[in-house]
Amino acid sequence: MLEIGTKAPDFSLPDQNGKAHSLSEYLGKKVILYFYPKDMTSGCSKQACGFAELYPQFMEKNAVVIGISKDTVVSHKKFEEKYGLPFTLLSDTEKTVIQAYDVWKEKKNYGKITMGVLRTTYLIDENGIIIKAMDKVKAADNPGQMLSELG
Repeated sequence: MLEIGTKAPDFSLPDQNGKAHSLSEYLGKKVILYFYPKDMTSGCSKQACGFAELYPQFMEKNAVVIGISKDTVVSHKKFEEKYGLPFTLLSDTEKTVIQAYDVWKEKKNYGKITMGVLRTTYLIDENGIIIKAMDKVKAADNPGQMLSELG
């Protein structure tokens, strides 16, 4: 996990509509950057729907929500449409940003060890500095926690 107080690595990735986004275009806003394992899975759907439900409140606090996984643009589009997600989902099929943010980790699932995205959320301030980093987050609780972090 990246250290609090460090500059968040910039990136450019395609969203669910194929449009490229870079972190630097959000300077001046707080960014909730959350990494999740897989579209359409139970935990990831709960987390995304939680962010969607609270999205108007995040906007009131001058914050944007961005989700990143290694799923494809097409998968993200289906995920967005199924749940009516109002925020940006970025596709990192090459895992370059996932690795830059140190969230590609060994995971144990039913006793089997595999590599995957560790559910992690970063809060990045208006100047691109990481001010909060949470790993092993609980999917259902994370959106509310991040809203309270904004004050």
